[in-house]
Amino acid sequence: MLHTADTSDEYEKKEKCGLFGIWGPKEASQITYQGLFAQQHRGQESAGIAVSDGHTLNGHTGMGLVSQVFNPRMLREELAGHAAVGHVRYSTTGSSKLCNAQPLLRQYLMGPVAVAHNGNLINAALLRQQYEEHGHIFQSTTDTEIIVHLLAKPRHVEKHDPLPHVLKHLQGAFSLIFLFPNRLEACRDPWGIRPLALGRTADGHWCVASETCAFDAIGAVFEREVEPGEIVRIDDSGIQSRRFDHPATERAHCVFEHVYFANPASKIFGQTVHIARREMGRQLAREAPVQADYIMPMPDSGRSA
Repeated sequence: MLHTADTSDEYEKKEKCGLFGIWGPKEASQITYQGLFAQQHRGQESAGIAVSDGHTLNGHTGMGLVSQVFNPRMLREELAGHAAVGHVRYSTTGSSKLCNAQPLLRQYLMGPVAVAHNGNLINAALLRQQYEEHGHIFQSTTDTEIIVHLLAKPRHVEKHDPLPHVLKHLQGAFSLIFLFPNRLEACRDPWGIRPLALGRTADGHWCVASETCAFDAIGAVFEREVEPGEIVRIDDSGIQSRRFDHPATERAHCVFEHVYFANPASKIFGQTVHIARREMGRQLAREAPVQADYIMPMPDSGRSA
């Protein structure tokens, strides 16, 4: 069951989202809240968390900041479960409305699924038109919903492992976390455009986040990045990896992550953001020298200081 709450009106469009997922701890929703709070800079329009108790999924989304959408009682009672996926949103495709808040929680032939997406699918409009012509009804205007319709397609459902086949249909940037009742799946597009990292808590529970600063917030350690073209499955038996595509010959990392968007303390694309910005300042001094006492990274200069 999905609960929604609307706490704000219009927000200007931005360009990134933050993901967090974890499998194993009984307080999964509370930990996910902390992981999202640490990534609040990645999305301030809406927030959501979906949880699994091993049999069903339950979720809550709302407009506004993480602290406005959730409260301790809700996390403890309404969102009880041992696995969770969370999302903070800036809109790219789809307007800033409650129906577009994520994770998208849907029911299809194989059961419930919750999907959290950071990226932009360039073929979503074409796919949506094709599905609508065949009678599919969409409940949102976000490109993320087309992924659920791909999952639910009978020709895909009958495959032994549908997810890799579904991902091969997507074009563009996507870092995704899927929550099913019995597992969590994290994947990244073959170009590695958006960041996605794997971590492990002090108790040994695997977690996934857009930025490593989320791991710092929950006392987890960064293990590695989810590789471009990789699917990482996390369940009660541990962690498994498989591929849906070969990594692209040349990476296409989003330059705004290091330049502008990510937390200076995070490690993105193999390098700490603060260090990357410092090196950019040095290169700037080489290429465009001026009489200056100090070069300041913007924004979040106070964090680096």
